[in-house]
Amino acid sequence: MSTSVNSALAAESAKSKLVQGYEVVIGFETHAQLSTASKIFSRASTAFGARPNTQACAVDLALPGTLPVMNKGAVERAIAFGLAIGAHIAPRSIFARKNYFYPDLPKGYQISQFEIPVVQGGVVEFYLGEEKKSVRLVRAHLEEDAGKSLHENFVGMSGIDLNRAGTPLLEIVTEPDIRSSDEAVAYAKELHKIVTWIGICDGNMQEGSFRCDANVSVRKPGQPLGTRREIKNLNSFRFMQQAIDYEVRWQIEEIEDGRAIEQATVLFNPDSGETRAMRSKEDAADYRYFPDPDLPPLMIDAQWVEQVRAGMAELPRVMAERFVKSHGLSHYDATALTQSQDVAAYFEEATAACAQPKLVGNWIMGEISRRLNASDQTIGQSPVPAQTLAQLIARIQDGTISNNAAKQVFEVLWSQPGSEVDAVIDAKGLKQMNDTGALEALVDSAIAANPKNVQEFKAGNAKALNALVGQIMKASQGKANPQQVNALLLKKLGA
Repeated sequence: MSTSVNSALAAESAKSKLVQGYEVVIGFETHAQLSTASKIFSRASTAFGARPNTQACAVDLALPGTLPVMNKGAVERAIAFGLAIGAHIAPRSIFARKNYFYPDLPKGYQISQFEIPVVQGGVVEFYLGEEKKSVRLVRAHLEEDAGKSLHENFVGMSGIDLNRAGTPLLEIVTEPDIRSSDEAVAYAKELHKIVTWIGICDGNMQEGSFRCDANVSVRKPGQPLGTRREIKNLNSFRFMQQAIDYEVRWQIEEIEDGRAIEQATVLFNPDSGETRAMRSKEDAADYRYFPDPDLPPLMIDAQWVEQVRAGMAELPRVMAERFVKSHGLSHYDATALTQSQDVAAYFEEATAACAQPKLVGNWIMGEISRRLNASDQTIGQSPVPAQTLAQLIARIQDGTISNNAAKQVFEVLWSQPGSEVDAVIDAKGLKQMNDTGALEALVDSAIAANPKNVQEFKAGNAKALNALVGQIMKASQGKANPQQVNALLLKKLGA
């Protein structure tokens, strides 16, 4: 590791949250499956869910005489990712053979990139609450996936499915900049958002399209980096946090008991909540990398990069900053509202229609998200369109209905798609009482009927006013405008 990286880590140590006197150091390696229709070096399909070995052609099977041919779409997706994170796009990069032997690796080696990757450097920025964080990337390189070993339906043997062999991957490697499981999950979510937002990966963690490996170590502040253990194939953000937390506790206990940490690859068992060693961890030298003689250097000129840039949408972090500046949102809210392009589009459409960005954001992050999560739906499947939500908010703002009444209206809008806001308000009799004369009569009656509350309020008990408001709301069957009621009460009580 370079001196500059060590210096940066030492400076960060002073700010790091310690766990039992130890500093946690985490680096990530993420495999994002690229969204091409065919594989990285062949024309075989990448579609998920096909019968075993029906999507593996001669190139994927490594039959004698076959040669790899680069998939242009995979390169364009790598370029797009590099642009999204502000990285250097190498004008010339090289493919290498990564040698290891495993039953689901037909060639006996994996085609990857080593010394000169296509994407170099870059930063992933995100917010943890309202605190801005950044994680530096070392590289992102193109490579092919291996096949899959099947164990479930076999007795005394394993099956091999080579459908996945040759599927294009972008492996994204960070510096060891992460200092807690909270930061790790926030980073992984932001990276997931970036690759799905720019359309280079579908992000389906259950299907293996977005697989994270966490390299975890601990050390006393100011000491050299500790020995790391790599937690492989974390396929959910919840398991990611659990696995890292367990691994940190385990390593600290081992060190405190006088045992040395040995470099290893480990797996997380979600049933037991524990990590367990799978094998000793290899170093780069163990793979005996050398340039692949069947593939020429990958050449990317500036014009190609600019063509990819021109086709990219506004990035989520840029949009989030725009929401903060133009709508006065917090960084937390802006981040939540740019979790996907569909959520951002819904927010912008509703805001444009009612000019109430904070209220729109509150409804999206509150009631709408709660109901969508409960039914495992996306915002694109919301029964309440953005324009309808805007109409509901407009009726709150113009005093037609109260916040409580709005919840009743929303319930109908959600359960009966296509309903009109005003029609629901009329049908349920939810219009607020805004007539000053009628409200004054209610206020006068409440004051006359509750002299004790009046006396307590005038004696300085502010809560007594709430009791009077409650009496008026009860008398009006909840239809009185609470703001007007408060103003009339204060006026008549001489406050």
